[in-house]
Amino acid sequence: MELRLTLFLPRDELSIPVVRRTLDGALKALGVPRDEAHDIEVAVSEACTNVLDHVEQGEEYEITCSVSEDLAQIEVVDTGSGFDSEGLGRVEAEHTAEEGRGIQLIRALTDHVQFETRPGDGSIVRFAKRLNLPQNAPAKVLSGTKSR
Repeated sequence: MELRLTLFLPRDELSIPVVRRTLDGALKALGVPRDEAHDIEVAVSEACTNVLDHVEQGEEYEITCSVSEDLAQIEVVDTGSGFDSEGLGRVEAEHTAEEGRGIQLIRALTDHVQFETRPGDGSIVRFAKRLNLPQNAPAKVLSGTKSR
C-alpha cells in the first residue's frame, strides 16, 4: 500500500514554498528521515520552478507524492507544450551558470528520473527516491508492513 498526496496549484511563484512546507509536514509525519525528505523537497522545488519558468500555457499544475515503505515517488504534471528532455541534466552546468541546474539537481538527489512529453498537452516529470524508514515509521505502520 502507498500513501498519496496530490496538490493542484496555480502557476504562481508563491506555490513553491506552499509545496515545500506541505511536503515537509507530510514526510515528517510519515517518518521519512530528514536528509531524504530534504532531497525530495529540493527536487520538487526544482521541478516546480521549471514549470513556472518554462510553461507558458495553463493556469495550474499538479504534484503527486506517493510514499510506500521503501520508496517516495513524485510526479509533476504541467499543461505546457512539452520539451525535449533527453540530454537535460546529464552534463554539469558551468559553476557560474545562473540557470540550467534544475534537472541536474533532480538527477543528483533522486534515484530515478523520467520525463514524458505529451505534445500539446504538457509534460510529466517523474522521479523516485529510495527510503530507509525506521521500523516504527508511521509510513510502515500505515502501509501495513509493520504491525502495531
